Amino acid sequence: MNTLIKTDDNHSSTLKIIVIRRDNIGDLVCTTPVFSAMREHYPKARICALVNSYNVAVLENNPDIDEIYAYTKAKHRAAGTSAFKVYWERLKLFARLRKERFDYAIIGGAHFLPRGLRLARMIRPCHIIGFTEQGKKGIQHIDTPIPYTLDAPLHEAEDIFRLLAPLAITGAPPPLRVVASNAEMAAARAQLSARGWTAGQTVIGVHISARKPSQRWPAENFVELVRALHQSENAVFMLFWSPGDESNPHHPGDDNKARQIMSALSGVPLIAYPTQQLRELIAGLSVCDRVICSDGGAMHIAAGLGKPILCFFGKSDASRWHPWGVPHIVLQPASQEVAEISVKEGFAAFGRLQEQCTSHPVGK
Repeated sequence: MNTLIKTDDNHSSTLKIIVIRRDNIGDLVCTTPVFSAMREHYPKARICALVNSYNVAVLENNPDIDEIYAYTKAKHRAAGTSAFKVYWERLKLFARLRKERFDYAIIGGAHFLPRGLRLARMIRPCHIIGFTEQGKKGIQHIDTPIPYTLDAPLHEAEDIFRLLAPLAITGAPPPLRVVASNAEMAAARAQLSARGWTAGQTVIGVHISARKPSQRWPAENFVELVRALHQSENAVFMLFWSPGDESNPHHPGDDNKARQIMSALSGVPLIAYPTQQLRELIAGLSVCDRVICSDGGAMHIAAGLGKPILCFFGKSDASRWHPWGVPHIVLQPASQEVAEISVKEGFAAFGRLQEQCTSHPVGK
């Protein structure tokens, strides 16, 4: 593929680039290497992002991004907010974006994405970079196309990184990048200190929620694993979960599961850390030394924070979605049902993670 610009281009300092990523939290975290690489190659360029209000916290505080634009999807609007207001605010946002006169809009995401293309066209950039698929309606509007083909399986971060080839950026993606706010990190550390944590004592984050039933590990397994790790590691634990009732059809929560775990571990230094806001989850995970969780948004956030991870995979593709750029151990039973992973397997896997961290420290 011919590149549109070269790294020594005289106009690189005036480049304006916007990346559009409108989907889930984990997908957006896996796109952060795109921003890091563009900032390294074009340090003076104006690099922006267009995301939605649901996932915007993933990019907040990221030094590689000059400005984040976020719109609200109608299904995510606050109670009492009309759909008309949501769409009116979106129209005003795109009027602002058109005034920016972006050189490039990159449609972040695997495959050809008609909705992402629609947003890119509303911005009216000089060029649109995106994946195309033969026979799909609308691909002619992508003037810098990358045919979507895979010769071999790729991680999501590797796949999306291919979108930078027209900008003369190739190679392996750098690590994921998520940055917690200093104030919220301080608040998380204060909670640790209040429970007797001392500097240097290992903090293990345990995230018990998972959207897919196949990704959920039973409460009693978490209890046994935390108890065993407390004895072997003398660690402090932070318990993360999605607040709410499990019967809520729109946003099921794990309050009951968390209560069951905390009640059974009353003698263990365990800090309850329910996360109503994504910013709280980022801050809490940022102060952990190790993280135990199932595949999902929290796992990718932990990877973006540079945390070694023990992760449980159910019915999802571990080759595409494993933690990128950090020490990790994946447990995925043949049945693809996380509930079938034993506590003994979890404990042994954590030991292997510890060995991996000793042999290959994060950032080395």
